[in-house]
This record gives sequence, structure tokens and C-alpha cells, in this order.
Amino acid sequence: MHDPFPLPPLPWLSKAVQPFADYFSLTTLPLHIHEVLGSFFAYTFINIVFAPRISTWLFPVRYPKLSAERKINWDVHVVSLVQSTTINFLALWVMFVDEERKNMSWEERVWGYTGAAGMIQGMATGYFLWDLMVTLQHVNVFGLGMLAHALSALLVFSFGFRPFVNFYGCTFILYELSSPFLNFHWFFDKLDMTGSKPQLYNGLMLLFTFFCCRLVWGTYQSVRVYQDVWRALHRRPAAATIHFDALNNTTSAALDAATGKSAAPIHDGIMQFAGEEFVPLWLAFTYLGSNVVLNTLNFYWFGKMIDAVRKRFQPPKEQRRKEKAIAAKTTGADGKVRIGVDETEVRRRRVVEEEGISAIS
Repeated sequence: MHDPFPLPPLPWLSKAVQPFADYFSLTTLPLHIHEVLGSFFAYTFINIVFAPRISTWLFPVRYPKLSAERKINWDVHVVSLVQSTTINFLALWVMFVDEERKNMSWEERVWGYTGAAGMIQGMATGYFLWDLMVTLQHVNVFGLGMLAHALSALLVFSFGFRPFVNFYGCTFILYELSSPFLNFHWFFDKLDMTGSKPQLYNGLMLLFTFFCCRLVWGTYQSVRVYQDVWRALHRRPAAATIHFDALNNTTSAALDAATGKSAAPIHDGIMQFAGEEFVPLWLAFTYLGSNVVLNTLNFYWFGKMIDAVRKRFQPPKEQRRKEKAIAAKTTGADGKVRIGVDETEVRRRRVVEEEGISAIS
């Protein structure tokens, strides 16, 4: 499927980035550099201009009173909401309509390329480039975990321009299916809607989508990409072996076999950028290592969500103080003996009547 992006590549821009693409073996980057930079500048505009203005308009009392760090976090969540909604829709659309992508063999999943998957790769790369820039600028706000996430994601999606596992670009970007619910959950918390029914329903969808798309779907697809890369690592380059017996035959098929190539070339439209169909060891380890980092962070974050549910969504345990009673024997004026109880500590119980679910941070 051809690149469905409405604007074609700009020749001068493709030419300008060609030396960079050649140096890093990013063969298809010149075809999608306009999408990379377009999305990068679009998200920068949303972060700097659109998010503050729309937030001030919608929340004229709340937003201006936020601290500088809170405003940075707020604006980034606005960008994340726009990006995740957009890229989810486009990735799902490509997965349903791109017939070439649907019918790929394992070789094509590793070395193949379609323009539509390249568009998703380009737009995602632009976002993660912006994400890395913002995280580096405000690492004290977002932490090292988010920095590792931004760097790993940028590496993983950039490799698709070699092309390398271009097929899996749409697959792994669906991690973002949980992001809209995560952003709404964060906004509910900051708007004093913690414990409200909208936050309850949104929180349940957040946990459901995060578990399904990141832990179940993500782990399953990670196993698939590990299998494909493992096969690729053990595949000999096309011209690695010369079969001397085949030199006695002068047919074209024999000559292909003699040089170690397939008698039926597969460098068609999908494999047009496949090259030698060889995966360097460093590339496999870098890609799979980044994938492991992302998956590890997903499990870590899901655990943090469960902790937040336990602490803030459920009524806390009864807070009790020991009740200490001292019996005192006294004799009244009438001569009768009385036994009194001096309570020095009173048992207390805190009952939480809030209904709903609080924010997951």
C-alpha cells in the first residue's frame, strides 16, 4: 500500500536528509522525513501554543493557578492525548486496509516495507523525537523512567526506516490505546474530580486497555518479533555461499543458485529495500533490548496502577487505637462502693464514604 499521507515528500527536504540517511542506513527515511518533521513541529506547536490557550479557555480559574512544573506536565498530557488518539486511529486503519501488510511472510515482516506502515513509522518517530526533547529539558519533572521510555521508543521506531521490522510499527504503536484513558484520568485528578463516577468508569477502561494492549497484546507481539529476528539472525546473506556444482549449468536459475540466491527472487514491491536480507548482531540486540525496556516499564507501571487502586480506590482499613481502660474502686459518701472506668484512649474508626475511583498517577 502506498503512503496515504496527503502531502508528498518534498524533494529538497529528501535530498537534504539523504547523507544522514545513507550514513545510518535509514534507506526509507527520505520518503518520510516530511512526516517525521511535520509531526515533530505539530506536537511542538500544540505543546507551546495550543495547549496553554485551550486550557486557559476551558479552565480559566484552574489552569493559570498551576505552578510552572504543573503547567509543563499539563501541556504534555494535552499533547499525549492528541497524539495517542490520532495515531491509534491511523494505525488501526492501516492494519485493516493494507492488504500487502496482512499477507507478509516472516522475511517480509523483517525486511519488507509498505508506504502506509512507513507513514505510521514517520509520525510515531516525530512524536518520540519531540518526547525525547521535552523529557531531556524537564527530566526533573518526568524522571529517568520516562527518559528511558522516550529514547527506547525513538530507537525502535527509527530502525523501521532501514527498513527493519517495518511491519511491527503499527503493531507496537497500539500500546497507545491506553493513553487517552490515562490522560483523562490525570486530568480528572487535577480538576478535583477524584472519586467521581466519570473517573471510575474511565479508570476501569484504563486498567482494561493497559492490560490488554500493553501486557497481553504487547507481550504476544514481542514474542513474535523475537522469533522473526531469531530466524533472520540465522539466515545466511544472499550471496554468502557459492555452489560450484551449479556452475556446470548455464541457466539463469542455476546462476542464481550458484551465488546463493533464490531461484525465485522476492525483491518485489514489498522487498524493494531489503538489500542483502542480513541483520547485524548489534541491530538485533539494540532493537530487542529496547523492546525489553519498554515491556519492563509497562509491567512496572501496571503494578503502580494496581497499588494506586488499592490505596485510593478502596476504603482504607479501619484505623484503630488501643483502648485502655483503668478500673477505679471508690466509696461514695453514702458508704456504697462504686467501680468506675477511666478511658485513657478511645477507639476510633475512620469511615470513607467516597464513591468511585481516584486518579492513577
